[in-house]
Amino acid sequence: MKADPAGAAAASAAPAKNTEHRPGKFSPYQMFVVAVLAFMQFTVVLDFMLLAPLAALVLPALQITPSQFGLVVSAYAFSAGVAGLLTAGFADRFDRKKLLLVFYAGFLGGTLLCGLAASYHGLLFARMVTGVFAGVVGSVAMAIVTDVFAVNLRGRVMGVIQTAFAASSVMGVPTALFLSNHWGWNAPFLVLSGVGAIVGAVIFAVLRPVDEHLKRRPDRSPVHHLLKTLSNRLYLQGFASTGLLSIGGFMLLPFMSVFMVNNLQLPLDNLPLVYMITGTFSLVSGPLIGRAADAYGSFRVFAFGAAMTIIMVVIYTHLGPSPLWLLATVLVLLQIGIFSRVISASALMSTLPEPDDRGAYMSISASLQQVSGGVAAVLAGLIVAQSTTGQLLHFDWLGYVLVCTTLVTLGLIYRIHRRIQRKGAASDAALPAALKEGTEPAR
Repeated sequence: MKADPAGAAAASAAPAKNTEHRPGKFSPYQMFVVAVLAFMQFTVVLDFMLLAPLAALVLPALQITPSQFGLVVSAYAFSAGVAGLLTAGFADRFDRKKLLLVFYAGFLGGTLLCGLAASYHGLLFARMVTGVFAGVVGSVAMAIVTDVFAVNLRGRVMGVIQTAFAASSVMGVPTALFLSNHWGWNAPFLVLSGVGAIVGAVIFAVLRPVDEHLKRRPDRSPVHHLLKTLSNRLYLQGFASTGLLSIGGFMLLPFMSVFMVNNLQLPLDNLPLVYMITGTFSLVSGPLIGRAADAYGSFRVFAFGAAMTIIMVVIYTHLGPSPLWLLATVLVLLQIGIFSRVISASALMSTLPEPDDRGAYMSISASLQQVSGGVAAVLAGLIVAQSTTGQLLHFDWLGYVLVCTTLVTLGLIYRIHRRIQRKGAASDAALPAALKEGTEPAR
């Protein structure tokens, strides 16, 4: 029987089994992957957010100073950043499911150590361990998303996964505070490690292997693979965009509650209500923003988010004493702008790395997010000052920094968007000729 070259080429261009591409629609398995990765991300984000609201209980319980507590918090971020960079070289050499399970198990072990810590040094060590593994979990999850979902579905997936941050504010932190008030500051960490173990068991039992990238003969030298990824000019633009997004976002975050209470004269009792309102709107808006990115294009949604962020951050940082309804409205609109940037940028930049570079790219990107966030918090602390009455001075300067980073990031994202468009057009133009000649189209 004579072989059909065109048929062979078309078959080779078909998506792998794991990707299950169904334009515009999730398969049942894909819905499971979205749900389990989103809940896993919820546990990781909640662990990261837990320590700050528990500070009032942790400091007297372990007899540590505020400066020591600051070191505990920063140790997590910097260890996560270093771990992401160190694992980038071999992140594409293994089945992503196995890699996810190994690092998620390490993360849960670190969370358990936090719950068992009885001294400052014990808690510091536990946070370093947790950060080392947590810094890689998120990057492996993003690589799995890129492998399993077609480009026209990733916006919705990123939208759902990003709601983990909102869910942590709305459900996670209040629950953790309730547990800590009744059973001690370490109770939330013990409960979280138990819940996470159930999530890990579900991933082990149901998630299929994610190993299609191994068929492309990945680079066996971790150092060479890392250097190759770091030297790719297109990847560098993606890394720069990620770093600037993180720096801009983390500029405001550490001082927002202080600004609202001392400058805007928000009663302290209303502070949790503000976070719950913004978190609830984020839970709703996240998936909708993801759908918009898929329907109208990631760059258009990013441009909308950049404009919204710039307008609302200027308004927010120049507010005076304000009623609750006005403050909540401004913060909700600001959150929509930030989510629009983050979700659309994540979806767009997931198309940058080649399949055999995705693990390395995502690891480096996650490392940059952690380190950039830590650097931004330090810079913000150097910019703002506190008056004798407790009000923050120069908080509006942080807003100007965020405006500048947003504008620069918009330019970088536009260049990346145009580059991806040209690459896609070239692939589409080459496809008919490849099929006609019976050769495999470039991928």
